[in-house]
Amino acid sequence: MQLPLLPPSLTTKKPPPQWDPFTPMVTGLSKSACIHPIHTIVIIALLASTTYISLLEDSLFERSGNNWFGGAKRGALLNGSVRVGLGEETQWKWKEIGNQDMEDKSATELALLTLSFPVGSKFSVLVPANSSAITLPSDLSSAVYAIPHSELNTFVDSVAELPTVDGFDNQGRRRRWVQVGLDRTKRGWGERVHEFINTFIGLVKNAEPLDIAIMFLGYLSMHLTFLSLFMSMRRLGSNFWLATTVLFSSTFAFLFASIATHKMGVPINMILLSEGLPFLVVTIGFEKPIILTRAVLEASQKKARQAGSSNGAPIQAAVVAAVRDKGFEIVRDYIIEIIILSLGAASGVQGGLRQFCFLAAWILAFDCILLFTFYTAILVIKLEINRIKRHVALRKALEEDGVSRRVAENVARSNEWPRINMSEGDANDGGDVTAKVGDAGVFGNRVRDSSVGKFKVLMVTGFVLVNIFNLCTLPFRDNSSSTVIATESQAANVDVWALAGASLDSMISDKVPMVITVLKPIEYELRHLSVEVSPSATGSRGYDSNDSFDGPDLFVEGMGGKVVESLLKSLEDPVLSKWIFVALAMSLVLNGYLFNAARWSVKETGHSQEYEASTIANGSTDNALAPVVVERIVPVNCTCGGGAGTRHSIENGLPIGQETTNEVGRTLTECEEMLKEKRARELNDAELVELSLRGKIPGYALEKTLADTGRAVRIRRSVISRTPATMDKTSLLERSLLPHEHYDYDRVLGACCENVIGYMPLPVGIAGPLNIDGEIFYLPMATTEGVLVASTSRGCKAINAGGGAVTVLTGDGMTRGPVVEFPSVRRAGAAKNWIDSEEGQRRLKKAFDSTSRFARLQTIKTALAGTYLFIRFRTTTGDAMGMNMISKGVECALHVMSTECGFDDMFIVSVSGNYCTDKKPAAINWIEGRGKSIVAEAIIPAAVVKSVLKSDVDALVELNISKNLIGSAMAGSVGGFNAHAANIVTAVFLATGQDPAQNVESSNCITVMKKTVEGALQISVSMPSIEVGTIGGGTILEPQGAMLDLLGVRGAHQTNPGDNARKLARIVAAAVLAGELSLCSALAAGHLVKSHMAHNRSAPTSRATTPVPTEKAPPAGLTMTAMR
Repeated sequence: MQLPLLPPSLTTKKPPPQWDPFTPMVTGLSKSACIHPIHTIVIIALLASTTYISLLEDSLFERSGNNWFGGAKRGALLNGSVRVGLGEETQWKWKEIGNQDMEDKSATELALLTLSFPVGSKFSVLVPANSSAITLPSDLSSAVYAIPHSELNTFVDSVAELPTVDGFDNQGRRRRWVQVGLDRTKRGWGERVHEFINTFIGLVKNAEPLDIAIMFLGYLSMHLTFLSLFMSMRRLGSNFWLATTVLFSSTFAFLFASIATHKMGVPINMILLSEGLPFLVVTIGFEKPIILTRAVLEASQKKARQAGSSNGAPIQAAVVAAVRDKGFEIVRDYIIEIIILSLGAASGVQGGLRQFCFLAAWILAFDCILLFTFYTAILVIKLEINRIKRHVALRKALEEDGVSRRVAENVARSNEWPRINMSEGDANDGGDVTAKVGDAGVFGNRVRDSSVGKFKVLMVTGFVLVNIFNLCTLPFRDNSSSTVIATESQAANVDVWALAGASLDSMISDKVPMVITVLKPIEYELRHLSVEVSPSATGSRGYDSNDSFDGPDLFVEGMGGKVVESLLKSLEDPVLSKWIFVALAMSLVLNGYLFNAARWSVKETGHSQEYEASTIANGSTDNALAPVVVERIVPVNCTCGGGAGTRHSIENGLPIGQETTNEVGRTLTECEEMLKEKRARELNDAELVELSLRGKIPGYALEKTLADTGRAVRIRRSVISRTPATMDKTSLLERSLLPHEHYDYDRVLGACCENVIGYMPLPVGIAGPLNIDGEIFYLPMATTEGVLVASTSRGCKAINAGGGAVTVLTGDGMTRGPVVEFPSVRRAGAAKNWIDSEEGQRRLKKAFDSTSRFARLQTIKTALAGTYLFIRFRTTTGDAMGMNMISKGVECALHVMSTECGFDDMFIVSVSGNYCTDKKPAAINWIEGRGKSIVAEAIIPAAVVKSVLKSDVDALVELNISKNLIGSAMAGSVGGFNAHAANIVTAVFLATGQDPAQNVESSNCITVMKKTVEGALQISVSMPSIEVGTIGGGTILEPQGAMLDLLGVRGAHQTNPGDNARKLARIVAAAVLAGELSLCSALAAGHLVKSHMAHNRSAPTSRATTPVPTEKAPPAGLTMTAMR
């Protein structure tokens, strides 16, 4: 719902570099706001709050000027008045003269005042005896008087209240006519709202129908613009907060513009403002914040991709880059719009248009400034919140998948952007995220998931409390402060001829030169005397004076009131008030600092001991607590010699093995004592090897004992090499070519492997590219089989030539099949019937779903074998493969079943009863599916089959039937109706960190080929049980994670959990499709052995020893497809 002022042709061009004066300016402004975002937001919010309170101050308590509901007061009688003149120079006709004077200086100056009453009412006006007021002709519902300016004050006071004709209502209560708005400070909010409604209804009744329709459409369009803003921000990933802060920013701009307009002496017409503001919102819209938000999000994603394995650029850099890219376009649009509005302000058009254009121009100016300060600070915080949410979501997902908290924290930290540089002491901490100085996030060095919600609540609550505080202190403030809109806002000039035309005409006949100031009418309402009018309201004050109220008298009485009043008066002292302000400011700063210090010092329960151990392990403890021990080799007891490790000496910083050799070694007893005191890390490598060989340190506990995974691997290799029982076979391990250095074993410990002695490098090749569902992918394959990658690449080439592969997801659900036992078949059957019932399904699903944020139970299938009941749980697991996640849910569901559902005689034999079935060939996986069920298809033109695959369609169809279908059936295969699906599945699994053992069921595949009507080859693979995940398991390792990055599926999907794992399954199926196509083509053409010999041997063997099948037509009786 935005109507842009500028055509798209102007708003899409980028500036030449030589005349861009705006970008450096707004970039510097945004950079300053991004460095201190919270300070920027708080300062601007406080300034806006102060401005807002100054706008409300007089309008709420009516210290001066007119009120917001349009009622008249003495101090605002001249507001909206019109001066008319009569004399010879006007040819004895009334003429508006504005602020000019008549040439005839003898002209009489009078004020024409109309007292307006409801139509049909009875009233009586008592004019003071000493008043020179002249009664003029009027209608039945008003009284018109011409009054000298010098007597206007007295006259207005005298008619503040007027008696009614009868003085009582039907219930006998006294009532009087009282000026509308008089003494409103002592009236309730209900009466004020009632007055406002009546005034609004009156305005609507007096308005033209066309004007009402236009205003209705204007306000409707404005609210649709707000709705469009929220929808646009929702598409950008923010449901509420970003759109709300955009509205806050625009509101702040309006408040600041009102102050600026007031300081420049330009009156604000509230009626015209209420009419024009909706159209200003619709015309300008919120396209600029949306453009900046989209640019910031795109820049953050670009920075994240560029970061790679480095620490990455900070969040502020992404915001500044977006401002640098879009700053010129945004500022240029603002300037053009401000110029257009400035022309309207200088046009000289009467009726309030000039004032509105002037105010609108200032609104846009402040909106531009706030966009690059306040809103950019909001965007920085938004990116930081997104980072925290990604971090916590990934960590919790890994923990639910069975990964230890320490490893999950490390993986989440390394996968986040921007990466927080961790101190060594915190690298092993399973608790909060710790950053080095200068690399901390917006919320400080340590932050928890709950801090995001707390920050939002604190910011909103703080802003609301500041406004409530200001509102509550309004009555105690000095009434000399000026207002912006309440004092200076001018109502539309009165319609002189409609209001007092007859009265003015009656004065022409006297032929007396005069200047009449036609004042806006004073309206009256009937009020019962239960609401008394304060005597101060009718006091004698001039209309140009400031009304004042004694603040404390409004709220307190008696002795307490005097105490409060004296206290408030003491605060009026300028010196004392300044010192109080300084003290409050210092208190705010100190409390903020202490609040942060206290928050970061609180540790989560259950992690203090782990953090302490990791701190000791990384040498971050105080020197007084970690006594310095001189490291010495024990030549008598440790026969292995000095270790050649890379850990540094505690005393002199030299690498172990290079320490000075003139030191006395420790005895075995001393080493054992240090081990008992948990100071094993202070021992050198030789001492640790000797203790391990003597059984003092278990081999599996080296990582926990040393708190250094890399050193533990090195020690373990030495121990295995020196174990006497196996030394004849393992003595070469320590110096073998199995690599062990430069690897992040922290990710391995507790997640992937135990008793680690190194890592196994595996060649990784790239097949492709391959077009899968319209998206291009390179396929990483880790294999030691030659030709496999090349063959798959050939299949990708053929598939791309035919338009790419199309995949369909037919199922998504991991399974776990526990087995339970009952005393009798009757009880087992009853349990089966209960599980199959709606009540059983509901109870088990509720218990299962309560164990995880991602696992959601889909179906339960049961089978009975004697007294054994097999239960197959099928569930979604998000982006994790999910075996550990499901196991926790199954345990909880079975516990609820045995304790709460009447099956306390049930015995859980095993949480996995091979009814899943996991890592074993099983017909149930082939039929029911397990994990992701994918069907992939491609159409290969006949020309491509001949040119790329060196075969023909008929031969491929015939080979597929005879080999993959008939041959597999003859072998009694289950799910093996393919050429070599396991080859491709295993290679991709190894490259992407999947469980290699699950290739057993993941390789279930049936390959179907047929010839289309056009003569092309239609090939498809159906794989009902692909078991993959993008978080947990081997995916947490950096090399495997890099391959997932290559495919664009690393980690958990941010908006739709499970999409990354499903995409990976589609890629696996499409890769199998390419491999099947290429291998079958090679077999049909007789190229398989030739290609293997060419790639895997220095020279191919002779034809005599390795015969190659020749192309020969099968017997006619067995021909199933016409051959060329």
